[in-house]
Amino acid sequence: MSKRISIVTPLYNEQENVAELCERIAVVMRGLPYDYEHLCIDNCSTDDTVAMLRDIAAVDPHVKVIVNARNFGYVRSSFHALLQASGDAAVLIASDLQDPPEIIREFVEKWEAGFKTVMAVKPVSEESFLMFRIRRLYYRIVSSISDVPLVQNATGSGLFDRAVLDVLRSLNDPYPYFRGLVCEIGFPIATVAFKQPRRLRGVTSQSFYSLYDMAMLGITKHSKVPLRLMAMTGFVTAMFSLMVAFGYLVAKLLFWNSFVLGTAPILIGMFFFGAIQMMFLGLLGEYIGAIHTHVRKLPLVVEAERINF
Repeated sequence: MSKRISIVTPLYNEQENVAELCERIAVVMRGLPYDYEHLCIDNCSTDDTVAMLRDIAAVDPHVKVIVNARNFGYVRSSFHALLQASGDAAVLIASDLQDPPEIIREFVEKWEAGFKTVMAVKPVSEESFLMFRIRRLYYRIVSSISDVPLVQNATGSGLFDRAVLDVLRSLNDPYPYFRGLVCEIGFPIATVAFKQPRRLRGVTSQSFYSLYDMAMLGITKHSKVPLRLMAMTGFVTAMFSLMVAFGYLVAKLLFWNSFVLGTAPILIGMFFFGAIQMMFLGLLGEYIGAIHTHVRKLPLVVEAERINF
């Protein structure tokens, strides 16, 4: 009995790319000796993406569609779709064609060689120079403070064996940082490097807020270093403040009439310590928010409809 591969693609307002995406995936999979399903999860698109998916699914039984009741965000929608995969392995690939579907062949080759996790990485990208550098710096920082090293410059696309999917299903995490989870599982990870092209059609759904959200998710989910940094910084700052205060006290006692403190040091100190406190409170709030999301135990998504299941 031949093995089965599930191709998972999350979509949101991708009417300009969905037809080419499905065709290119079908061409790739017809060239591989595996049965397959192409699972598309639509995050409540406001354009014609769902209508186009209906037309495609009507003529291609390999294409299955989940339509979300509302936009639950890229993280939750993608993770939910992966958990619905029925194959011996699942391939997650973006729908904007920046990660070309043809890379699936290389994923499968690594899987056949024995790797249970394969991830696409982009050591070179045609995106803006500034954004690419910011991403690289972020991954280096998170990897250095994380409990486990993360895959540098990972795009999120990759292949995941059924053994990996079974572990992910057992976690019951309502808002996971997927790239960190697959590293924490512990299976050896193969990488497939490629030069990521610019997006040719459509507009990305990744806003500054969503990118910031994923960045903070990676930090709060996989590292306690910021929390300990807060404690250590608080201790060091308190000791420094105590020594400065003692120095001012001695100076005032020795030079009572000539030593004048003035308001400048007070104002500078207040603003400095206020900024430190606000930054640490915000970071602490991110950890509390992650705990709050977890204890609510909401579903990853609520499905409005399934097609071709």
